[in-house]
Amino acid sequence: MKIAFATQDLIHINAHFGSAKQMAVYDVSPEGYQFLETIGFDGKLDEDGNEDKLVPKIEALSDCTIVYVAAIGGSAAARLIRKKVTPVKSKTEDDEITEVLEDLVTTLKGNPPPWLRKVLQQQEKSFEDFEDE
Repeated sequence: MKIAFATQDLIHINAHFGSAKQMAVYDVSPEGYQFLETIGFDGKLDEDGNEDKLVPKIEALSDCTIVYVAAIGGSAAARLIRKKVTPVKSKTEDDEITEVLEDLVTTLKGNPPPWLRKVLQQQEKSFEDFEDE
């Protein structure tokens, strides 16, 4: 599954979703994780209530399963959820991306919490729908 991180330095989860200039995207499975790409965003990204800046971000992340952020507004969170992308707020802006990735791999190998099992089941259903076409 693809996981994105709102980051200012590609090390920490330290960017607000709306004002993030970049998202680091990884592929995560029970076997491990791999960096895929950094998605950059230009333009006026200030935390100013302008929701037009959200559209390209949400579209760029629509194939991700989870997006980790330092903070996110209610409207942006709702838009992600409608696209079946789960926003997760980091505990602090010092949370490191690699630590979260390692925890996710461990969780996937074991017994994922109910919210993650639900996300994974939705992902499997979407894949099955694609196979039927």
